[in-house]
Amino acid sequence: MQILGIDTSGKNASAAVWNDGKIISQYFVQTRMTHSQVILPLCQKMLDDLGIGIKDIDRFAVAAGPGSYTGLRIGISAVKALSFGLGKKCNGISTLEAIAYNFAGAADCFVCAMIKARLDIVYCAVFRINGDSVSYCMNDTMMTTKELADKLREFEGRIIAAGDAAEDFVSGIPDSRITLAPAHLRGQLAAGICMASAVREGQEPDDIDALYMQITKAEKDLLKKDL
Repeated sequence: MQILGIDTSGKNASAAVWNDGKIISQYFVQTRMTHSQVILPLCQKMLDDLGIGIKDIDRFAVAAGPGSYTGLRIGISAVKALSFGLGKKCNGISTLEAIAYNFAGAADCFVCAMIKARLDIVYCAVFRINGDSVSYCMNDTMMTTKELADKLREFEGRIIAAGDAAEDFVSGIPDSRITLAPAHLRGQLAAGICMASAVREGQEPDDIDALYMQITKAEKDLLKKDL
């Protein structure tokens, strides 16, 4: 099975192709242009370099959140359009779970995936890594960095902190069990989207929704008007 995964949940745009058990390509770029300008040309370039066409892809997968409201909408819309147009299945993958999959194959450890939300609040989740197995120990949630530090004391063993909030978190937490993920595995990558998709059944495009975890700006503005 060939899976095309994309991640537009943060500042970076990433695309990858999984083919029968391995990542055969991954493109990653940080750009000032919007994801709507970058992600589909990036995918096309990757497929051209692989010598395959979009019709050769069996399934599409996308970061469904948490993350940037606009970025998530762009990625999900692109995957829904491709899935509808080609009659293929797709998957919406937690951005935090995809980060944890960066460490699939590692020795027995925990991964705390964390993404900046606002102020000292992060989106976060904790996963157990045991070889190729990646399993949830704490579901996707929002909390302050202090609350997260307190929560992590419940876990015994090595903890890898990953995600765009990880560097600040580790520098402010004096806990020798928690180590910062290496830079090349720390962020949101489409390879993790593909790997998480590969262990799931495919979904219909209508079944994918954004996992915002916070209300959108439009909803906030509406609430203010109602007050």
